[in-house]
Amino acid sequence: MRSTASILHLDLDAFFASVEQRDKPSLRGKPVIVGGIGPRGVVATASYEARVHGVRSAMRTAEARARCPHAAFLGGRFDAYREASRLVMERLREESELVEPLSLDEAFVDLAASPSFDPDGVGDLVARLRADITEITHGLTASVGVASSKLMAKIASEVNKPDGSFVVEPGTETDVLGPMQATVIPGVGPATAERLRRVGIATVDDLRTPSVDELVRLLGQSMGTSLWRLARAEDDRPVVAERETKSISVEDTFETDITDRTVLAGEVDRMAAAVAARLRKNGLSGRTVTIKVRHHDFETHTRSSTLQGPTDSPRVLRDTARALLDATDVAGGLRLLGVGVSGLADWVQDDLFADPDEVPDGEESAVPTTRHRDRGVQYYPGMDVRHDVHGDGWVWGAGLGRVTVRFETRETPPGPVHTFTEDDPALHARRVASFDA
Repeated sequence: MRSTASILHLDLDAFFASVEQRDKPSLRGKPVIVGGIGPRGVVATASYEARVHGVRSAMRTAEARARCPHAAFLGGRFDAYREASRLVMERLREESELVEPLSLDEAFVDLAASPSFDPDGVGDLVARLRADITEITHGLTASVGVASSKLMAKIASEVNKPDGSFVVEPGTETDVLGPMQATVIPGVGPATAERLRRVGIATVDDLRTPSVDELVRLLGQSMGTSLWRLARAEDDRPVVAERETKSISVEDTFETDITDRTVLAGEVDRMAAAVAARLRKNGLSGRTVTIKVRHHDFETHTRSSTLQGPTDSPRVLRDTARALLDATDVAGGLRLLGVGVSGLADWVQDDLFADPDEVPDGEESAVPTTRHRDRGVQYYPGMDVRHDVHGDGWVWGAGLGRVTVRFETRETPPGPVHTFTEDDPALHARRVASFDA
């Protein structure tokens, strides 16, 4: 760790949903859920008004609808998200040349890399930075943490979230970390947390009681050693400006070996959805799908399949991973299963979350979309449109040959709603304009 609080972690609050609320006045202060809108879609981001109902990222859209049926479910506008992200990252680079983006809405900054950095002025720097971000993005807010390490900076950014900040003074790291739940440590997911709970470990303070050898016996060499260090706030990872993600994966170790293929297929579905959500949050797609299995005797194998082109589709990832699982012998039981994607590309389809391919053959979408047969336009909730008479607006709903539009923009009050036929020649899909326009 460093002797100064000089690593900053910034996280834009409920990013995708906040952009939608900013640009759609009628949705401000109301629950908004952005993600796949089909019955097999996945939540990308939920506004804080939706989170109080238990909606969270990577949850199936169908479950989110059951928990918060009165929310606005939107397909997303990636152009708007990329533009907001660009402005924020440019502002961060004014503070330091060492900025490590983690996704469109999250980054580390090495403040000490700037020759003008003043450790005593961190509080003022953070206040100025957050105010500037709100101004240049026309209303988005950010939560910021500053500390002597990446671990503590990221944890600090969660302390006063949303729209807050927290600085961990050097020398206080273990005191700040100790009372927190062990799940704040990276890598402590539900399975690991349950294993720790069974031996009486709930908080980070509890996690410091066992020796490193005891943690290794409980969790394995890599995890045990890592948690022993991180529980003591020992983290010397540098901020890396050119950060290249080589793969994205999700895996889980089961409490008991699983032989039931139906159960394993369900786990594959869940993991593929989570991987797709992470791909989309990072603005990526991938070509090679891999499953990792660890058998009851600890033998570990991987199987991979390379697609014709990069994808971020949950359906494609799920079907490919399932096919790989079908070719795997599970007779003796699996103790670990994982799904991953590599061969990453930094592009995604423009209608990032529309997911027309999420609807199985013969089924109707829970939130209808409609496609104009001649113009090839797929209308989906949240999409930007323009009408020759009524002006700019966004799709409130679509289906059965009709498109309902609310006419409002970021600069207007909540606007009126009109419904048109899908082939209305006066209605046009519209790409979002730059904030600088």
